[in-house]
Amino acid sequence: MENFVVSARKYRPSNFKSVVGQGHITTTLKNAIKNNHLAQAFLFCGPRGVGKTTCARILAKTINCENISPDFEACNECDSCKAFNNNASFNVHELDAASNNSVDDIRNLVEQVRYAPQQGQYKVYIIDEVHMLSNQAFNAFLKTLEEPPKYAIFILATTEKHKIIPTILSRCQIFDFNRIQINDITDHLRYIAGEEKIEAEEEALRLIATKADGALRDALSIFDLIVTYSEGNKLTYQETISNLHILDYDYYFKVLDALMAGNISNVLLIFDEILKKGFDGHNFIVGLTEHLRDLMVSKDSATIALIQVSDSIKERYLQQAQECTVSFLLSALNICNQCDIQYKASKNQRLHVELALMKMAKLPQAIHLAALAK
Repeated sequence: MENFVVSARKYRPSNFKSVVGQGHITTTLKNAIKNNHLAQAFLFCGPRGVGKTTCARILAKTINCENISPDFEACNECDSCKAFNNNASFNVHELDAASNNSVDDIRNLVEQVRYAPQQGQYKVYIIDEVHMLSNQAFNAFLKTLEEPPKYAIFILATTEKHKIIPTILSRCQIFDFNRIQINDITDHLRYIAGEEKIEAEEEALRLIATKADGALRDALSIFDLIVTYSEGNKLTYQETISNLHILDYDYYFKVLDALMAGNISNVLLIFDEILKKGFDGHNFIVGLTEHLRDLMVSKDSATIALIQVSDSIKERYLQQAQECTVSFLLSALNICNQCDIQYKASKNQRLHVELALMKMAKLPQAIHLAALAK
């Protein structure tokens, strides 16, 4: 039986051009290599799963490559690249600061720095989760970080920059990684689906990208999970919402139609159906708030780009937005927001949401009466 390799590892970028959604980082690093302006210490900051450690490894491989390409990418064919790809490079040292955070661990690292590389130009030290180091370990590291030998380069990676002491920050060149855009994650998932011969619906891929909240690694983990769950090599929207336990867009469109019609009975029946499917009332009200916000931005062509959904769903938003007045949307958003804030404190949470829905169902009538009174 062939060993399964998760997509996050199988499709881990091996050069700068394959890094997703961090063009400002990769361009700067390639220019630094091109102009021989490499700093002695880098600090890669940003949320989880956006490519910090991956970029650190690519940089380490590229600066030691013996036949660097004209666009300053590693060749993947020289002895140095092959050793790196096989995890056998003596020039790249990785330390997990989460489990090696004592003064002794840093002293051992500093001791290693004294020895020049036997082969290649640089010795690269990648310290992951560097914010986990103790203050004493940070202080033991300061002098080496400020004045390392010319062959030593330190790359520190962290998800929590605010926990790193200022004396370390001032010695590093800081790179801030962005959350990856939904469109970029969707494109990458589409590429992987093509490579794996998986027939994937566009809406399913976009839903996974949205759920990942800007972290590509999370998106790939969800992708693997749903592919495993699905029958055959197909990835459908319905299976995705079922597996991720997400409410379908259809429910929110139906709720808004009922609210606009002032049909309290219909709204309460739809909410009851949602609860019977095992969804939480709080998640529903948060989702409804997001739906109302998306309708609000759909009212103006200048802000339509702020909703990141597929073209077919965008058309539905545009259509429903035409039927809603701005007054209704603002009032409904306010009611939903108050319901969200007070939900945890409510003793009868179902009634709390139902009351909010009933208020919203009466909004069109109230707005109409207010207009007549003028």
